[in-house]
Amino acid sequence: MKLHTLTPAKGSVKGNKRVGRGQGSGRGGTSTRGHKGAQSRSGYSSKSGFEGGQMPLQRRVPKFGFTNPFRVAYKGVNLDTIQELIDKTKAKEVTVQLLIDNNVIGKKDRVKILGRGELTAKVNIVAHAFSATATENIEKAGGTVTKL
Repeated sequence: MKLHTLTPAKGSVKGNKRVGRGQGSGRGGTSTRGHKGAQSRSGYSSKSGFEGGQMPLQRRVPKFGFTNPFRVAYKGVNLDTIQELIDKTKAKEVTVQLLIDNNVIGKKDRVKILGRGELTAKVNIVAHAFSATATENIEKAGGTVTKL
């Protein structure tokens, strides 16, 4: 085998469809574009969302609601996840940095500790926010809660 003898597999490479080369080619006349209308003209490109003159979807659906620009979004982390993390790392304190290092949250996430699951370890937890049930369960296990 030599480099100059290499060719693509038979049937894997198709030639271009040559349109507009006379009636005898089978693709003359309208050149597969149909009759009249914007799509048959050269230089045509459709506007995004254009539905052929029909009222577009984004204009048919009404606007409603309100987006609060001051909303603070939290990433929820449950107590069962924290218990698994403690079992794995044997940590005495759960901080935001520990959660980031173990891929529980992202680097820019704010953390809220939620109350699902059971916490058995006595551990100090540092986070941005806590639910009432999470605070209760952490203190029942002998740990402390610190808000950032």
